[in-house]
Amino acid sequence: MEKPRIYAMRFAAVYPLYVQKAEKKGRAKQDVDEIIGWLTGQIQAGADMETFFTQAPLMNPNRALITGVMCGVRVEAVEAEVMRDIRYLDKLIDELAKGRAMKKLLRG
Repeated sequence: MEKPRIYAMRFAAVYPLYVQKAEKKGRAKQDVDEIIGWLTGQIQAGADMETFFTQAPLMNPNRALITGVMCGVRVEAVEAEVMRDIRYLDKLIDELAKGRAMKKLLRG
């Protein structure tokens, strides 16, 4: 089975899009960094998406509390672990842009 193309994308290419989405809705780059740090324990701009998530030093165990729909798919139902982690990050950034409080975003 062929890997999704997003796996090969550089995290550094996707990161500015996350920041742009957040800033467009009045949130800050620091909020995006906090979310990424909470989820993965890192911000390693040079890695491709697959490496970024598979080599994250500390994937937050509370990420399993992230639920909902992204792109018509329930994030918690995604079977491939790397893709599920990518969707978790997408969901968190989406919630940030919608104005959700940081404490609730970080499931705290």
